[in-house]
Amino acid sequence: MRSPRDFFRPLAIGAPDPLYVIEPIASRMIHFFDPSNPRMVAKMPSIAPTVDVLLGNLEDAIEIDRKVDARRGLIDFARSNDLGATSLWVRVNALDSPWNLDDLTEIVSEVGDRIDVIMLPKVQGAEDIQYADRLIAQLEARARVQRPILLHAILETARGVANVEEICIASPRLQGVSLGPADLAADREMKTTNVGGGHPGYLVRADPENRAYAAPRQTAQQDLWHYTVARMVDACRLAGIQPYYGPFGDIDDVVACEDQFRNAYIMGCVGAWSLHPKQIEVARKVFTPDAAQVAWARRVVDTLTDGAGAFMVDGKMQDDASYKQCQKILRYAELVEERDKLVAS
Repeated sequence: MRSPRDFFRPLAIGAPDPLYVIEPIASRMIHFFDPSNPRMVAKMPSIAPTVDVLLGNLEDAIEIDRKVDARRGLIDFARSNDLGATSLWVRVNALDSPWNLDDLTEIVSEVGDRIDVIMLPKVQGAEDIQYADRLIAQLEARARVQRPILLHAILETARGVANVEEICIASPRLQGVSLGPADLAADREMKTTNVGGGHPGYLVRADPENRAYAAPRQTAQQDLWHYTVARMVDACRLAGIQPYYGPFGDIDDVVACEDQFRNAYIMGCVGAWSLHPKQIEVARKVFTPDAAQVAWARRVVDTLTDGAGAFMVDGKMQDDASYKQCQKILRYAELVEERDKLVAS
């Protein structure tokens, strides 16, 4: 059993001190690129200012015979490019793969001072986070990395969902969690082949009138991911870290992509993955607070001042809970505004 007093001590002699608090920053879109593709890599310096996070992908979308090229390409890219206000993340291969150890060893050893977050796929439980935490601390110490590299877990197995609360509090290095709907669907044996989004068969139907069961009745498609997103958001907020929606695979269907992203945003997620430049602006639109909502939140906060008591604002009752909701919206809006001003300067 680990003493709470040891939780914020380095896990290796010479490693940087863990962070007590990971200050949130705007991370509306995590834009993926293939570091083994020279043409794609060449576009990234111009794309970087348009995204909050740029992520070099080494995992599932990379063919086996290009795994090493992707790793070396990510290292070369990190060495050669100053991304300014844009964060640089990497998704390494899963812990049960033959590439993970070299991914972590080479990336931390060679460009650990340039990588902000390591995304860890197919996290099953707290033990996966704790293993990576210790190994990264040893590598940081050896490479003399001055600040801790953060971890980000992908929730894409049934066991991971069942253990999500333990995952979220497993290490002070954990920055956030993303939903990985495609792998999760496979692990759950869900009967869908979509990458994110819904399924036309997952619906509710209006009750029949006068027992006319065969008559046409309205239907409404339901959200396959509602339960999982809600549980992920709760676990992240419990731990003081950030929840994200993952990929939406139908690149051309920007309308449905926007709907899925917005569902996640309303439920508490702070960003989503973008797999193609088309999705960058979708994520920016969805995860940037609406000006009218921000104005309303400011009015409520100004009216209630200290959050005490209940007041009527435009015929709607507002109380301390309303005050807290509006404060959170304003704080998030400030993070986004700070990010956009930093990029524009």
